[in-house]
Amino acid sequence: MRVTIAEVARRARVSKTTVSRVLNNKADVDAATAIRVREVIAATGYIPSAGAVGLARGVTRTVGMLVPGLTWPWMGEVLQGVADVVEAKGYGLLLSTANRGADSLDEFSRQVSAKAFDGLLLVEPPDAVRHLRVLHDSGLPVVVIDDRGRRPAFPSVGTNNRHGGAVAARHLLETGRTRLATVTGPRDFGCTADRLNGFNDAIREAGRVLDPNLIIEGDFTSESGEAAILQLLATGPEFDAVFAHNDLTAAGVLAGLRKFGRAVPEDVAVIGFDDIPLASHTQPALTTIRQPLRQMGETAARQLLAQLGGAPQPDEPLIVPTSLVIRESTQETVSAAESGTLREESPR
Repeated sequence: MRVTIAEVARRARVSKTTVSRVLNNKADVDAATAIRVREVIAATGYIPSAGAVGLARGVTRTVGMLVPGLTWPWMGEVLQGVADVVEAKGYGLLLSTANRGADSLDEFSRQVSAKAFDGLLLVEPPDAVRHLRVLHDSGLPVVVIDDRGRRPAFPSVGTNNRHGGAVAARHLLETGRTRLATVTGPRDFGCTADRLNGFNDAIREAGRVLDPNLIIEGDFTSESGEAAILQLLATGPEFDAVFAHNDLTAAGVLAGLRKFGRAVPEDVAVIGFDDIPLASHTQPALTTIRQPLRQMGETAARQLLAQLGGAPQPDEPLIVPTSLVIRESTQETVSAAESGTLREESPR
C-alpha cells in the first residue's frame, strides 16, 4: 500500500501540517523534529503528493483541467499546448473529463472541495457554466478554452469563428464558385452561429444570397456530413461548393460526394474548419480554416498562471486568429509544393 502523509506523521509523532512544513523546507520546524520526519520518510519510502507539499503554503502547484472528453479530434493539440506551459513552470496537470455526465461533474466537484488544484482550465462541458461561475466567484481562478460563443463571466481564450467563416466564403467565391452550401455544427453552439454568420456576411458582401435550402445542420461528426450531402444531392438545389463547420464533417461530405460520383474539386469544392491532422490525409487533401489549437492551449495556460501569480484578469476574451490553409479540395491546379499553403487573413 502507498504510504500516506498521515502514516508519516503518526510514525514521527507530529501533525500532518508539520510533515508538510518539513517537505516545504520551512524554517519554523526545529531541527530535531525535521530530522525525525525525514528519517521516517526515508524509512517508509514515502513519496509526497503535490497536495502534501503544498499543504503548509496553501497551494498545490497543480492546474486542473476539465474537458468534455478525449475523443474530440483537436483535444490532443490543446492539451499539448497546456502541458508545455504548465510543466515548464513546474506545475502538475490534473485532467478530468465529463464523459459520464453528472457522475463526472460530481467527482470533479469533490476535487474542487479538496482543493486538489490552484486554478482551472476548462474546455466547456455541457451545463457546467453556472456551476463554474459560482466556483470562480468564490475565488477559484478559471480560464475557458473555446467558450462556444457563450462569453462566460470569467476569462476565456478562443478563436475568431465569424472571421473564419467569412474567409471560407471568400475563398470559395475567389475560386469561381457561385452556389455555396454549408453543413453547420449543432445550432445551440455559439461557434456554429458565428461561423454561419461570417460565411453569410462574405456572401452578402459579394452581392449574393445564401440559399437557406443549402444550409443543413450537422453535429460535427463525419456521419452527419455524409448524411447532409446525400440529402442535398438527392433532394436539394444545385451547389458547387460546401463549407463544413469542422474537418470531420468535411470528411463525411467528401465521402458522400464520392458515393454520388461527384468529383472534388472539379464538380464541388469543399472546405472545412480546424485543420486537424486528418485534413491533410483526406482524398483529396482538405482546404480548411486553421484554428491554432496548441497556441490556444498555451495562451490559456499562461493566462491562468499569470492570475495565480497575482495578475489581474483581462476584461475581454483573448482571441487567437484563424488562417486559411489551401489544399486540393478547393483548387484543381494546386501543386504538391503548394498544398498546405497557409494564407494569413486579417479580420475585416
